[in-house]
Amino acid sequence: SLFLTDLGLLKTMVTVTTVLKAVSLFVAEVISAITDWFQTKPVWADLKILQDTELKTTGGGKHKAKTLWEKTGAVVTVIRRPG
Repeated sequence: SLFLTDLGLLKTMVTVTTVLKAVSLFVAEVISAITDWFQTKPVWADLKILQDTELKTTGGGKHKAKTLWEKTGAVVTVIRRPG
């Protein structure tokens, strides 16, 4: 009888835990959806913007992207960081 009581308690704990997980995920999704409203939408970078981008070297030098790939044939990868 003691084992059956413990089994029922275990089922109740599992159910409560599952419900809490579901509610937590729902709240997280709602918060994420609300914060998305306030973020600016990214603009597609066209070739003109990419050419005029100023690149900084690890040594402190600066280059325009266009001159870098015209002179050296370098491939420039553009990564947009949030913020």
